[in-house]
Amino acid sequence: MQMDRLWRHVNLATMAETGPFAQPLRQGSLGVKDGRIVHIGPDADLPASIKALEEIDCEGRWMTPGLIDCHTHLVHGGHRAREFEMRLAGASYEEIARAGGGILSTVKATRAASEDGLVASALPRLDALLAEGVTTAEIKSGYGLDRVTEWNCLRAARRLGKERAVTIRTTYLGAHALPPEWRDNRAGYVAFVADEMLPALAEAGLADAVDAFCEGIAFTPEETATIFARARALGLPVKLHADQLSNLGGAALAAAHGALSADHCEYTDAQGAEAMARAGTVAVLLPGAFYFLRETQKPPVEAFRAAGTRMALATDCNPGSSPLTSLLLTMNMAATFFRMTVPECLAGVTREAAHALGLHHETGTLEAGKRADLAVWSISDPAELVYRIGFNPLHQRIWRGA
Repeated sequence: MQMDRLWRHVNLATMAETGPFAQPLRQGSLGVKDGRIVHIGPDADLPASIKALEEIDCEGRWMTPGLIDCHTHLVHGGHRAREFEMRLAGASYEEIARAGGGILSTVKATRAASEDGLVASALPRLDALLAEGVTTAEIKSGYGLDRVTEWNCLRAARRLGKERAVTIRTTYLGAHALPPEWRDNRAGYVAFVADEMLPALAEAGLADAVDAFCEGIAFTPEETATIFARARALGLPVKLHADQLSNLGGAALAAAHGALSADHCEYTDAQGAEAMARAGTVAVLLPGAFYFLRETQKPPVEAFRAAGTRMALATDCNPGSSPLTSLLLTMNMAATFFRMTVPECLAGVTREAAHALGLHHETGTLEAGKRADLAVWSISDPAELVYRIGFNPLHQRIWRGA
């Protein structure tokens, strides 16, 4: 067999759930051809018939799947450092939002930015993720809340995937906040999102999924259901900002619509966890927001374990509640704050994050046939990726075999 590249003398944390290499494989080899994994196995058993155009000696380093950040708001205008100061002085997230700050202050800055400006401002944030081994990232809109700016944000997100060697998935988050020009017509705005924006975006192919913020300061379960029903009718998968500040039944609502994921989930109850498990809806936990907002209500990790709900992790990179661009730190936070185990954290930014984006057939594990999205680390144990703080041991990032 002729391969493009062959990594040898490498320890493989495949993150596979089943199969002969579900457990870490020490002193293995992995080969790729045409951007796909075509060989994986013990290095000592490498068949003599296997040849490669390039052979790489990993010298005992560890390889994992490329990391996946499955919940970000990378594209936006401006920043909210002033609100950070306000929060330090005692203002709550909800108080800032009700005073006209929060999401709407970023909406104002984003509407004032050009598409080129949005790309330029997002690139450093994306580069920070890539420097830590990220090969796939989801990017939400939701800071335009009008037709022109939402399209600009989604186009900017797609352009990031052309500017850098990374897979970008775009999510339309029109139901993020009620824009000021619609403040006296909530029903009208929900209809605008469902009946105008969704069909147009589906036809243009600009959105890979549809999201909503179901919360007391955002949209009701009924309004969310209206948007989700239209999205599903158009063939668009859905995701949900659910149960972050209160339990409005968001997790169960997401599950009822077959959502890819329900994200945040601090107030999700056992019934919601069970509904998500039955539906295959992933719980995406966001410890950066928990930390930054100084929350005390932790997501029900034990309930998710008991129900068999998949748990992913993401940065939630955004200007207001999680200005975080490190999945490595995200894993440490999840272990420290939420008491997730090392295997759960590693799976949360690889295999389970792939499930949260509907990409688990393509990436997220080291298995033959999947995309060769890989990360090689100068570590002696995978636990180091969760344990260290402010330390980046990435040796090599490979996207689709290159």
